Amino acid sequence: MERTALVTGASSGIGLATAAALVARGYRVLGTSRDPLSLSAGRRADEVEYLPLTLNDPGSVEALGKHLEGVDVLVNNAGESHSGPFEELTSDVLHRLFQVNVLGPVRLSQLALPGMRERGYGRIVMVGSMLASFPLAYRSSYVATKSALKGFCTAARHEFSPFGVWLTTVEPGSVNTGISTRRTKDCDPQSPRRREFETMLAALDRNEQGGISAERVARTIVGAIESDKPRQHYAVGSNAPVAFALRRFAPAAMMETLTHRRHGLTR
Repeated sequence: MERTALVTGASSGIGLATAAALVARGYRVLGTSRDPLSLSAGRRADEVEYLPLTLNDPGSVEALGKHLEGVDVLVNNAGESHSGPFEELTSDVLHRLFQVNVLGPVRLSQLALPGMRERGYGRIVMVGSMLASFPLAYRSSYVATKSALKGFCTAARHEFSPFGVWLTTVEPGSVNTGISTRRTKDCDPQSPRRREFETMLAALDRNEQGGISAERVARTIVGAIESDKPRQHYAVGSNAPVAFALRRFAPAAMMETLTHRRHGLTR
């Protein structure tokens, strides 16, 4: 039976790799991009039908509803990576981030779920971040959105698993996708946090340059999709097995210190 998958943010990075991997597995794949007509050959996966989606526009999210009715697999990958000192975050920035990273993906899931439930099969994957499990200074806005997305997913899976519909979160660690060039950031030039903020960003960029490939994350996503009973959580990259095992036994203060030292911050 042919399954239809929709992958948001399928023009680069994890989304592009996931769309290509699903095509290779025999899925009919829909991918989204803010401007599909502008995509060059290197930003399109073969045999993927690209659709417009701007997560920051609720009308654009609703317009995708007609395509989601027949989708068996939804991969909520698109989002915005943001950094900034907590005390300098503005309400406009926070509203945008929560619309893009949380409210948009949640609404897309709501639009897809009725059809999945009626057909007795469905998979929804939220692409989160290991920072939701290991929070980092100057990333509070991003951490908060990914934690919220994970919370929605983890709770809602109990409502839908009896119908053969499984929701799961995949948390990548550092991934070498070039996201450092697209990350948004806000920090006042005169901020007392400026030097430490820039130290964190430099370490973040180095970690991502040495991170795992988008294809490796895509394999984890596809594995979750094709599991009979997907787990509530998968993590990949940044020594995830060691990090999560250590978190179970180490004091929280120690894990906090290790996370911050990895990003050039000391206390």
